[in-house]
Amino acid sequence: MDSSIEDQIKKIEDEIFDTQKNKATEHHIGKLKAKIARLKDEVEKRKSQGVKGKGFSIKKSGDATVGIIGFPSIGKSTLLNKLTGASSKIGDYDFTTLDAIPGIMKYKGADIQLLDLPGLIKGASEGKGRGREILSAVRNVDLAMLMIDAQHLDHLDLIENELYGAGLRLNQKTPDVAVTKKGQGGITVNSTLKLSYLNEDLIKSIASEFVINADIIVRGDISEDQLIDSFSKNRVYVPALVVINKKDLADKKTLDAIILKIKERGLNVLTISATTGEGLSKLREEIFSQLKLIRIYMKPVGKQIDYEEPLILRKDAKVEDACRKLHRDFKRKFRYATVSGPSAKHTVQKVGLEHTLQDEDILTIVTWR
Repeated sequence: MDSSIEDQIKKIEDEIFDTQKNKATEHHIGKLKAKIARLKDEVEKRKSQGVKGKGFSIKKSGDATVGIIGFPSIGKSTLLNKLTGASSKIGDYDFTTLDAIPGIMKYKGADIQLLDLPGLIKGASEGKGRGREILSAVRNVDLAMLMIDAQHLDHLDLIENELYGAGLRLNQKTPDVAVTKKGQGGITVNSTLKLSYLNEDLIKSIASEFVINADIIVRGDISEDQLIDSFSKNRVYVPALVVINKKDLADKKTLDAIILKIKERGLNVLTISATTGEGLSKLREEIFSQLKLIRIYMKPVGKQIDYEEPLILRKDAKVEDACRKLHRDFKRKFRYATVSGPSAKHTVQKVGLEHTLQDEDILTIVTWR
């Protein structure tokens, strides 16, 4: 981090720590926190410009990508090998995996890419242990799988802190804040509902660190930190799943207590043993579910339904999305489609591009010749 900016951030953090928190100081503290976020964004922008060409050369493939994240020697490589048949090195010492290792898990007709990422360590968000490369990879996955073992629940706190510090928000919705910049008139604030954590003055104090003249509309009951996130440019919102490995080495009472603590934090959690294979069937199903994938069985005109290789789309996908994934000509020459299955109102329904598909629909696309 640039030393001058780092010094500024340290001074502001010290000021926040020394300021008594009450109603009279909340605007001041909010502004200071926003200033830290803005300075960190500036640092990240500088660093991203200076590290072009570096990082893991992993191309996303398949229908979705899952990143396996955890501390060294937690069992990530063993899990990857069991789920995909990949050849990731396995060892009982730290940093067995020095690069990102991909593998494809085939499940319910979907090809799901799993990435065994190098072990994360404390300070990763500041660049330690290839941390920046690892966290950069996580920013591009469709699901983050946080892997710990039953003996190290504290690892989850450390992983979450590193991800948070790198601008990753797990299992959170993007704050519904609309910011329209304008030439003059200062900052105006409107909200569509009663706010529990913010008021107009506090919103203006935070916003003033990022904009001079703007109309701001807040459409959700968000927190101070979420408002700051809405102005920051490097935030990424990623669904997450916690996997507790080595369940065979922990007693049920200990595991149940750990699971309860994790669920209270709003995270989905499963227990497995990557070595014995216990819990892996349930994990495959949970990955598919968390990715919100749906299977569409294609029926070409005059031919049989293809149940062997379904078209894999995301939940709430439309016929237009199916056309786009098959080939661009399907949309360009689209005439109409017929659907039967869960989304159809009757046995066979004639639909257009805007029709929303559901899992296990049968779809026929009719095009102009």
